[in-house]
Amino acid sequence: MKDSQKVFDIDKVRSDFPILQRKVFNKTLVYLDNAATTQKPTKVIQRLARYYEQENANIHRGVHYLSQISTESFENVREKVRAFLNAEKKHEIIFTRGTTESINLVASSFSDAFLKEGDEVLITEMEHHSNIVPWQMACQKHQAELKYVPITNKGELDEPAFEKMLSKRVKILALTHLSNALGTINPLKKIIKKAKAFNIPVLIDGAQAAAHLKVDVRDLDCDFYCFSGHKVYGPMGVGVLYGKEKILESMPPYQGGGEMIKEVSLKEGTTYNELPFKFEAGTPNVSDVIGLEAALDYINDIGLTSIGNYEDSLLTEATHLLNKIDGLHIIGQAQHKSSVLSFIVDQVHPYDVGTLLDKMGIAVRTGHHCAQPVMEKFGISGTIRASFAFYNSKYEIELLRDALQKALSMLR
Repeated sequence: MKDSQKVFDIDKVRSDFPILQRKVFNKTLVYLDNAATTQKPTKVIQRLARYYEQENANIHRGVHYLSQISTESFENVREKVRAFLNAEKKHEIIFTRGTTESINLVASSFSDAFLKEGDEVLITEMEHHSNIVPWQMACQKHQAELKYVPITNKGELDEPAFEKMLSKRVKILALTHLSNALGTINPLKKIIKKAKAFNIPVLIDGAQAAAHLKVDVRDLDCDFYCFSGHKVYGPMGVGVLYGKEKILESMPPYQGGGEMIKEVSLKEGTTYNELPFKFEAGTPNVSDVIGLEAALDYINDIGLTSIGNYEDSLLTEATHLLNKIDGLHIIGQAQHKSSVLSFIVDQVHPYDVGTLLDKMGIAVRTGHHCAQPVMEKFGISGTIRASFAFYNSKYEIELLRDALQKALSMLR
């Protein structure tokens, strides 16, 4: 059955996530903090337990049975991720600790190979700190200039300004696929095509997008794509870096140690391993990589098209209901959005609202969401952010509306 033809069964989906049955302050949990981390289905939890109960061993170098089956399981996930992103080659998939480490890896290794004094790095004003600070550090190290593409009052990329900033001096463009603070979906194909006209490599922060949108790195023609396991219903502590083979081959290793070497000699120095192992120093996070496979299998079984369509309906409903609340202002009104609804309320601090909602069993995020330049752009200190997953229901959106009204009646 095609993805678009699958029937989305919210009751079945919710039954797959044990944590949704628990109580918080004697209220059934309403979990709306999915942009921070997602909950885990039973299949992922069981797969982690099975690994530690029956397969636990260090991988690649062992000749014994457990090492062999653990190695096979681990490397099978690399192929699963390759297919998930539609990468061309399995060795273009590198396992990291998360999106943050993936970006740091590229910022460090790419910059060591290609960045020099007078060069420019281009990012945007809507980036998560994970896609700002590593580039600030790289530019400081190599005496390059970091430039920021502005965003509009709707929270969309200022495309005319972006085009004016493109030049041969720009050595890499790094931007988010889906903003964690605004919900904006950037028009990547258009942006990447314009960057490629200047031969500029492009890194995409896909931490928010991978759980909501189908990603095809070959169709996008990006050079790097990153995402985290814990935001696609998998374990914490594991992430993915996709990189085109040619560019990865030209970059030096990010860390030194075991596995990333071919030969080590006290006299003759070290030769490095082939891809992807050149960038995977030390004992990898075997269990959580294997747990990631279970999460991707779960997502693929439901279908990202079905997931995306359902989540869009949640965002539409929440936007409709919350817009009716006096004094509430949605921050980020891009034409193309997904999964994230950030807002402020006149004369009320986001932290106070979040605290009261928590007492009513509703988990939201408050603050700057590791995107302080976004808050500075809008002249605010932070927002209240409700972020949705496919296990949320429209009934929960109504509970959020009701709880907000109750909280505001207490605070005003």
